[in-house]
This record gives sequence, structure tokens and C-alpha cells, in this order.
Amino acid sequence: MTQPTALIVDDEPDICELLEITLIRMGIDAHSVFDMTTAQKLLAEQSFDLCLSDMRLPDGNGIDLVRHINQTYPQPPVAMITAHGNMELAIEALKAGTFDFVSKPVDLDILRKLVQQAIKLGKQETPTSASQKSSASEHSPMLGHSPPMQHVRQLIDKLARSQAPVYVSGESGTGKELAARLIHQQGPRADHPFVAVNCGAIPQELMESELFGHKKGSFTGATNDHQGLFLSADGGTLFLDEIADLPLHMQVKLLRAIQEKHIRAVGSQQEIPIDTRIISATHKDLAQLVESGDFREDLFYRINVIELPLPPLRERIEDIPLLAQHFLTRMARESNTKKSKLSSSALKKLKGYNFPGNIRELENILERSVTLLEGTDLEVDDLHLPSSQKSLRQSEPSTRPLGSKMEQVEREAIIEALEETRWNRTAAAKKLGMTLRSLRYRLEKFGIE
Repeated sequence: MTQPTALIVDDEPDICELLEITLIRMGIDAHSVFDMTTAQKLLAEQSFDLCLSDMRLPDGNGIDLVRHINQTYPQPPVAMITAHGNMELAIEALKAGTFDFVSKPVDLDILRKLVQQAIKLGKQETPTSASQKSSASEHSPMLGHSPPMQHVRQLIDKLARSQAPVYVSGESGTGKELAARLIHQQGPRADHPFVAVNCGAIPQELMESELFGHKKGSFTGATNDHQGLFLSADGGTLFLDEIADLPLHMQVKLLRAIQEKHIRAVGSQQEIPIDTRIISATHKDLAQLVESGDFREDLFYRINVIELPLPPLRERIEDIPLLAQHFLTRMARESNTKKSKLSSSALKKLKGYNFPGNIRELENILERSVTLLEGTDLEVDDLHLPSSQKSLRQSEPSTRPLGSKMEQVEREAIIEALEETRWNRTAAAKKLGMTLRSLRYRLEKFGIE
């Protein structure tokens, strides 16, 4: 096996020596240069598996070197060495295509983990030919041949080669968690955990403990040590869904954890280093929440280094047939029954529907339709689209009791909230503005399971 090689670019001989010794002990052949001109010359003469560059160089900016390497030699990941606390430059470097960054004074444990991930990424095979890329897109869980989805998959491929925090934006039901999983699975952290958490589903009083862990006896009910989600995702990726629901005091603690790469469990006096990539998402407008003062501006810029916007289903209607066939095939396989067929008129009806709940709503509509279907052919009337339900309700005779009408509206509102929160009862109750106990009573009353 060929020994990996690394290029170190820094004008401080002591830093170069420290990095060289660390990399050589890791089995990596290291070469040090002191300026950007020499680095560019060496890059043209031989290939490297990794580059470590200081932010400020005697003859230029390290970010310019990052751009040069990404444009000319796209394979080797570039990690940036920044002055401690200079997060603005670190974020600029990440946006320019830096794999990751490490602050001075260099924490060798963090450096070793960064180098291991970068070397692993450099060894990953990436599709180069058009046929290979076409095959990869056909087997991607992010289904769709529309231009917006092709762009999404290209972005995911690029983001998988970085350790920069990613903000996945998009309406409810567009597949934000699926996109986050793909970024994780296609990157160097794929062998480590992917941990997803819905921030809106965690009670505020337990949020710090859930994220950072707690020590036994630190509060009433803390009968054992708890490591928390950051440590559960150590080495991997932590996906913070509905991050807009974080209270302000937790936004401060999250910002510090991301910037310092250290956490402190509730009741502990010691900080623990963490190696966790953060991907966050919400269906809300974070920029608007920043303006209203409900979301910290500094945290917004820290998690929104790179944004991955997911298109709503109404902007990619040409993907509906493929998505529908995928869901119908899966349902038939799971129920061990014959696959249902979607008639051309039913498909046309689906294409004309607005889908406020996006892909998740399409899946729910088809699942409900197949469950109630007596034959195998799905027609327009079998879909029971909300617009059809509204027309039916309007055409009902006015002699229907008011109480039953109100119950029907309430039942539909509860089901909608449950679907939007992936049937998380705590989050659904919060969305509906009622207590969990009240929601449980209504679920039992309406026979919703």
C-alpha cells in the first residue's frame, strides 16, 4: 500500500515541525513549505493526499491557495489552520471549499481525527464518467430526474467532501433528513453514527441534558450518567432538525459547542472534545427569525456556512410518476400483495395537486388509497385528495349536526399535525397548542392510532 502524502504550508517553522512529526507518526509522508508560490510549484510536480495550510502566508492568503487547489487539483482535501477565535475567516475558508479547519494553538487530537477523515475521503472513489454519474443518480435515494433534483444531488456530492456545517432548507415533507443522511453516507464519516434529533420534540428543561449529557445526581431524576447526543454522534454527524425551535439560551450553548468543538455535560466541571459534524434543518425562515430576534444571528451564520435548499414537489411535478411508482412498489413488497396501478387520469390529478405536504404527503395519500382500495387500479376517486374532500364536505346537506362537523375538522387537524411531526405526539401537541395529555385523550376519542 502506497504511503499517503501531505503538503504543509506555513511560514512558522515550529508549526511545520510539529505537524510533520504528528503526520509522520500517523504513517503519512509530510512535506513542508513556507509560502504559497513554493506550494503551487510543488503541487504541479507531485500529487498529495492532503494539504494543511495556514490562513495567512507571506505571499498571499491561504483561501486563495484553497481555490487554486480545488480548481486545478480537485482530489486532495485542504484543511485550514486559523488563528484561535477567528471564526469569520474560518467560515470564509469553508465556503471557499476548505475540507475543515483547526485553530491555533493546534489541538493534536482534533488534528489527528481531521487528518484521518481527510485521508479517508481522498481514497474514496468518485464517479468520473457520464455513465457512472448517471448510474449513481439512478440508485440515489433522492429520486427524480428533474433539473432541480439533479442540482440537489450535485450539491450533496460536493457537500459530502467537506466538513462544513450544512443548513438544509425547505418546506415540510421535502426530504431534509434524507438529504442529511446522504451527505453523511457519502462522506468520510460514513462508518460512524448518524444521529438525528427533532429539536421541537425535546422539552426545554431537558434540552441541555439531551444534547450535551449529564452527570449522575446533577438534577432530580438524574440517576445515571448520560452521554448526550453530541457524544453519541462523535466521529459522525449530528442532524438537528427543526433547529428554529431551540430556545435562545440553548442557541448560545450550541454556538459555543460548534465553535470550540468542546462540550460540558450538565453537572460536570470538565469539558470534553468532540468531533461531530453538524447538519441542521427547519421548514421555517431562519433569516426572518434572525430579524425578529428569535434566532441568534451569530449562530445562523455559523450553521449556515453552506445552504442546501430542497425544492417543493410542485416545482418538480415531472418527478411525481417516478416517486409514485417507487412508493407503490415498496408498499406492495412490504404487504406482500400485488402492486397497485395508477391510472393516467389519477396521475394527471396528482400532477395538478399543489402538495403542501410535499413528498411525505404524496406517500401518505398513496398509502391511504392503497389501504382502502378493493382492486388493483387506482383511479381519481380512490385518491381522496384534500380538494376532493373539501368539495364533498361542501356538498353535504346542512342537516349534518354541527358537533360532528367540528369533530371532523378537529380530527383532520390532529392527523395533519401528526403527519408533519412524523407522528411524534409531543411535537404534534406543541404544534396544536395543547397538552400531551389532551392530545392523548383526543387520539383515543377519535380512534387514531
